[in-house]
Amino acid sequence: MEGFVHPDFAPVTEKVQAIMSKKSAQGGMAVAVYHRGELVVDAWTGVRDAAGTPWQRDTMSMSFSTTKGVVATIVQRLVDRGLLDYDVPVATYWPEFAVAGKGTITLRHLLTHQAALHDVRAIAGSAEDLINWEHMTKLLAEAEPKWDIGTRSSYHALTYGWLVGEVIRRVTGLTVNEALQREIVEPLGVSGMYVGAPPEVRGDIAEQLVDPKAVTRLFKMTSRLARFEGFQPMYQALVVDDMLDVATTDHIHDGEIPAANGVFTARSLARMYAALATPDDFDGPPLVSAETLREATRIQTTLGTSGDGRSGDKVGRDAGVGFNMRWRLGYHMVGTTKGVLPQAFGHFGFGGSGAWGDPESGLAVAMILNQVGGTPFGDTKMLRIGGAAVRSAERRAKEVAV
Repeated sequence: MEGFVHPDFAPVTEKVQAIMSKKSAQGGMAVAVYHRGELVVDAWTGVRDAAGTPWQRDTMSMSFSTTKGVVATIVQRLVDRGLLDYDVPVATYWPEFAVAGKGTITLRHLLTHQAALHDVRAIAGSAEDLINWEHMTKLLAEAEPKWDIGTRSSYHALTYGWLVGEVIRRVTGLTVNEALQREIVEPLGVSGMYVGAPPEVRGDIAEQLVDPKAVTRLFKMTSRLARFEGFQPMYQALVVDDMLDVATTDHIHDGEIPAANGVFTARSLARMYAALATPDDFDGPPLVSAETLREATRIQTTLGTSGDGRSGDKVGRDAGVGFNMRWRLGYHMVGTTKGVLPQAFGHFGFGGSGAWGDPESGLAVAMILNQVGGTPFGDTKMLRIGGAAVRSAERRAKEVAV
C-alpha cells in the first residue's frame, strides 16, 4: 500500500488491503477520504495493467456510473448561475427533444431517472453508436417514452449521460468534458478528471482488466431476468451486447459517454464531494450554493403515491434497479456497512467504484479500481470502504469529545 493515511483512518486502508488480498482480486485501486476538510486518506495499491505496471499516485481509472454524480455537479453549478432550471422543460434548451410526447419532460425528470427513456437497446445498434454523440442525441430526441413521464423511476444507466449532457452542451456551448474542466476542475484546483479523455492523458489511465467468468455470469443473469416483465427495464438500460469489446479498449475514450466513461483519480472525486458536503471547511466561495445544494440533495423519490415530481413522496422502488434508490438530483442514497447515511449523497459505478459526501459526518469518500466484473448493484467494496471511514470518523469524534 502506498500513499498516506492518517492514523485515525487506518481501518480504511486495512479494508483496502483485505479486499485486494482475495484470490479473485485483480488490478489495483485507489482510495481517498476527506474529513472536515482534511485529506486523511490518499492511498493506492496493486497494478494498473495486465503487464503488472504498479499503480501510481496520479493513475486514473474509468469509473462507469460514478461519472453520473460528477455530471450532476456540473448541472448544479449551471443552476446556480441561472443557466438551467430543474423544472423547465428540456425542450426549452433542446427544441428537437419536444417530439413524441416528450414536451413535458423536465431536467428534474432526467436527473431522477423518470423520463422513461432508459431503453438503450432500442436506441443503440451497437457499442460503436455509444461514442457517436450526434447519433445518440438525435435518436434520443426522436425516441418515445416507454410509459407516462414521472410515474416511476427506472435507472437510465447509459442514456442519462447523453440526455443530461446534451442539455449542458446546449446552454454552455461546451462539450461535457470542457464544462467539467471549467465548472469543477479549475475552481477546485484538482487534476485527473475527464469525460471522454483526450489522447494526451490516456497514458495515465489504468487498463480495464476483465474477469471473463464474472462478465459471463452478468450477461447470463440479465438475459434470464429479461424474460420476466418486472426485470425488463434493467436489461433494456444496461445491456448493449458488444459493449465490453469497446469499453475495455482505448476506443471507449474517443467519445463522451457522460453516464459511464469518466476517468478520475480517487483524490479528485473525494475533493469534489468534500467541497459539496463541507464547504465551510475550505477557503473561497462554495462550489455550489447552499440553496441549490439543499434542493439537489433532497430525496426526490421515496415510497408513496405518484405525485408531481416535486413533493418528494412519489415513486419508491426503481423499476430498473429493483429497490428504492432515494434519488436526489443526479445522486442516489449512500449505503455503507454501518447502514444508510441519511444526509449523504453520491453515485457508485459498475465494478465497485464510487464517491460520496456526507454533511453530517463531514466525510467525503472515493474509490476507483480497474477490475471489470461482478454485478452493477451487488458489489460491496464501496460499502465496506465507506463503513470503515464512518467508524473511523465516529471514533475520532469521541476522542475529541473526551
